[in-house]
Amino acid sequence: MIIVKHKFRNFENNSDIQFLILGTFNPDADDNNAEFFYGRGRNYLWNLLPKVFKHEELKTSSYLDKVSFIQTNKIGFLDIIQEVEVENGNETNYADGFIDSRVTKWTDFESFIEKYSAIKKVYFTRKTFNGIPNMEERIGLIKKICRSRNIEFFILPTPARFENQEKLNEWKQIFSL
Repeated sequence: MIIVKHKFRNFENNSDIQFLILGTFNPDADDNNAEFFYGRGRNYLWNLLPKVFKHEELKTSSYLDKVSFIQTNKIGFLDIIQEVEVENGNETNYADGFIDSRVTKWTDFESFIEKYSAIKKVYFTRKTFNGIPNMEERIGLIKKICRSRNIEFFILPTPARFENQEKLNEWKQIFSL
């Protein structure tokens, strides 16, 4: 068994973020070529999110362009899992159902919210919780923390697998900008 840490665990959000995009986990493994949050090929966050903010797509843009966009729009990123323990050879198994029972360290969301006190809205990038009871429980705790601090909490359709007009319209409606 090996411990796999979050690839972007050292990323520092700007102190003035108002919108937090909350995901699950991105493994720090040799064959994970994502250069930033939601950077894998079958993830379309960098098409959807910029369009919500009336900006051009950034899927194929550089890391610096993406960081500039999120800083300008006061967007931050955080994943709920910091590390998992898996069998050798499963370092890049991204399936939430696989990861759910292998979490060895969750993100300390309460400390994060204290540090980034300007956050007004949190958007979790997953609608369903079938087969992931531990993540569902963790999201329940995060919702309670948000509620206690008057932070709005929303569930977004996953940006993974595909992008279409229906998904974009749902994102726009949820963000209501």
